[in-house]
Amino acid sequence: MNDEKLFTFYNGVNIPFIGFGTWQIPKEEAYEKVSWALEHGYRHIDTAYGYGNEETVGKAIRDFDVKREDVFVTSKLPANIKSYDETIKSFHESLENLGLDYLDLYLIHAPWPWEDRGGNYTKGNIQAWKAMEQLYKEGKIRTIGVSNFSISDIQALLDHCEIVPMANQIPYYIGRDQKELIAFCKEHDILVEAYSPLATGEILNSQQIKEMADKYNVTPAQICIRYCLQKDTLPLPKTTHEERVIENKQVDFTISSEDMAILDAIEDVRK
Repeated sequence: MNDEKLFTFYNGVNIPFIGFGTWQIPKEEAYEKVSWALEHGYRHIDTAYGYGNEETVGKAIRDFDVKREDVFVTSKLPANIKSYDETIKSFHESLENLGLDYLDLYLIHAPWPWEDRGGNYTKGNIQAWKAMEQLYKEGKIRTIGVSNFSISDIQALLDHCEIVPMANQIPYYIGRDQKELIAFCKEHDILVEAYSPLATGEILNSQQIKEMADKYNVTPAQICIRYCLQKDTLPLPKTTHEERVIENKQVDFTISSEDMAILDAIEDVRK
């Protein structure tokens, strides 16, 4: 992979430092948006079976003039699947949808089905994880991880399975620091991926963030993305506007420790 700015999983696999998120991008729009991202230098594309856009995301990647090994592709196991056999089946469906031979990262999308958020599905998660361990051992996935998992959800996998998750993709943005979960993940060498680093756009109207952006001569979005990077998390910004696709990757500046402390003190805009 040619991107010089990388995070590295504990198994030695590299992942580009910013991903292009495709959540809420409809299937019919995803081809164009992912093509923009690739054109403007993104080499890390994040999708999921549940997004309903794997086919067009995969086609955009296949059609673009780039070697497969130079694009890091993530997809996710649907949140309602909690068995070994169904996990294997769903993984192969995602691979077929994408038109790829392997995935770089595969995640359990959530510890519970979306319609039963917070329910206890520990046994099912263990079975799903054991299936993903097998796919990893077979070389069909380069890294495996989870999404939206709490400390207790991850601990259950540590207690009953062989492989420590390599990533946990969680909502993370200024005002939602999730300190205990972040510390737990760091303790176990689990890379934290920050989805919704712009709080689905709600944070961009914050007067404090606007003032900070003016100070650094950047945009509020760039401040939010840079904040995540300086917290050692990997941001996955999503946009459907080409100029913002470009802008979101231009974060080659450093927020001072004093200004990071100011951003740390901002309250969650989504409470």
